[in-house]
Amino acid sequence: MPRVKGGSASDSKRKKLFNITKGYYGRKKNVYRRAKEAYLRSLTNAYRDRKAKKREFRRLWITRINAAARINGISYSSLINGLRKANVAVNRKMLAELAVNDMRAFARLVDTAKEALRQ
Repeated sequence: MPRVKGGSASDSKRKKLFNITKGYYGRKKNVYRRAKEAYLRSLTNAYRDRKAKKREFRRLWITRINAAARINGISYSSLINGLRKANVAVNRKMLAELAVNDMRAFARLVDTAKEALRQ
């Protein structure tokens, strides 16, 4: 009985995987079993890190807002509370953008928050 090697279907399957794992270190790029393991792990890491990226950016925005708020004489939590009371709907991403690039507009928002907290 002749040996079956799989033919063109297996070749294309391997070629597709090796194109994906091109650039990986060591045998993970050119040995099928190791490449498949590395590829599956990379998919897992990518899924996990897409979630983590959102958390990391939110932390960064909060840090920037807090730093700019303290320059303007108010804490982060008081700023957010004051903006809520003033019915100002600005998300943290935009607040951080204002804090970095437009300090005047951010200062006006801080003043709005302080005014809402006084009332």
